[in-house]
Amino acid sequence: MGATDALGVVAKSDETSRTAMAPRPNEGRLSVQHVGKIYDPRGARVVAVQDASIEIEPGDFVAIVGPSGCGKSTLMNIIAGFDNVTEGQVLLDNQPLATVNMPPKPGSDRVVVFQNGALFPWKTVLENVMYGPVIQHMMTHAQAEERAMDLLAKCGGLDKVAACYPPQLSSGMQRRVEIVRALINEPKILLLDEPFRAMDTVSKTVMHQHLLEMYRVCRKTIVFITHDLEEAIYLADKVVVMTSRPGTIKSIIHVNLPRPRTPNMMLGAEYLALKAQAIAGVHEEAKKAFERGEREHA
Repeated sequence: MGATDALGVVAKSDETSRTAMAPRPNEGRLSVQHVGKIYDPRGARVVAVQDASIEIEPGDFVAIVGPSGCGKSTLMNIIAGFDNVTEGQVLLDNQPLATVNMPPKPGSDRVVVFQNGALFPWKTVLENVMYGPVIQHMMTHAQAEERAMDLLAKCGGLDKVAACYPPQLSSGMQRRVEIVRALINEPKILLLDEPFRAMDTVSKTVMHQHLLEMYRVCRKTIVFITHDLEEAIYLADKVVVMTSRPGTIKSIIHVNLPRPRTPNMMLGAEYLALKAQAIAGVHEEAKKAFERGEREHA
């Protein structure tokens, strides 16, 4: 039996954590090609993103970092179908997802988990998870219930709180339920917009292990937006560093740490070298953003 963690969840034993990852999916290849986004192109012309290109293979876990205002969230909104592009295009499995002449179009193949949370407080955990596939007529009520309970059980024993309401749960448990609610829709891409930003260090550490376990079990393409460089290096296969506005891709850090990831890796020389590389890149861009702001307010 594992020890109980800070959120009251029984941690998995070392033997369980070494279980092989789910196979890499065939779908979920994302290609961001020379994407640009200008807000108010006929007036203020705020260039949020410029000539940004990223290639993400199916099943990759990619973190995007950069200084505030660098266009991370803009890029995620474009991928999610909440915003259009001014130039370039985004392809999902070689099919157009966003082009200059295409209006924004969200889809069930991309699901976003935001930092502020969006569970229905009047519905139980089980009802929250079932809601999407039932309301979209993707599953019958019975099918959705069976699938929801299976996912809740696989994702850290959340089946034990299936009858609870969100306000009865810790913020960490609520966030885990939101991720399960996203996964039940079988998206090709899971988009996570700073989901752990408001958590304390202990809770965030526990959530990292739960997310890694969900990734091991369900193996989806994940695009993860964060300001936390330690978090980015620890979780991701690739860390995309964006420049200050107008945001473009400054560098891509390949994280070759083995999986499953364990907290003691954060003390190793390879992790510390990757972290230093990320810090140097983001600090340089943050300094540029600060200096530009000083000039703009002079």
